[in-house]
Amino acid sequence: MTTKDRIYRSPAGIAGGALLLAIVLWLGIDALVQGEDRTPWLALASMILALPLIVAFTVRPAVYANEDRLRIRNPFRVIVLPWGQAAALRSGYSNEVVAESGDTFQLWAVPVSLRARKRAARKDARAERGGGAGLRLGFGGGGAAPVPVPAAGPARAETDKIMDDLRELMETRGTAESAQGEVTVRWAYEIFAPVIAGAVLLVILIATG
Repeated sequence: MTTKDRIYRSPAGIAGGALLLAIVLWLGIDALVQGEDRTPWLALASMILALPLIVAFTVRPAVYANEDRLRIRNPFRVIVLPWGQAAALRSGYSNEVVAESGDTFQLWAVPVSLRARKRAARKDARAERGGGAGLRLGFGGGGAAPVPVPAAGPARAETDKIMDDLRELMETRGTAESAQGEVTVRWAYEIFAPVIAGAVLLVILIATG
């Protein structure tokens, strides 16, 4: 039985996308209502072009993982990759999955944060300077005394933790019978169609202006 998907998305990307959508809608609707001559048409074409692109790059990206497969929803494609077809998950300046065929797919919803990595490295450095142990209060001998406890382990950036989870799934489920199959790639025509329509309308308006 297939387990429920683990869903990974970028909160910062969603927040930024929501802000951009609000700004574009505010400016576009204002131009539609208040604009004169060709301005409303130009505003309409621009919104038809811009809104799907904003959604594609900010709100849309997501990664769905269960015990059988990895489904990657990127701006313009949806990739379904059974764990049996996954050769490696690697992290550099971007997080990627490499298929057995050699094809590489970027995980847009799990962006690398160099700042978070540096913050985690600084936390590790502070822990090492402090002897690698924390303090808790224990009760003994009639009073509270600080008792050292083992450190929780090296600090990790949140997206690196996500990649660790995905690697564990790949390693433990790669040979499972239910995790075999073919890699499928579907283009996001629901994004392409309005973008092309908006671009064509905008070009016609500019050309006939």
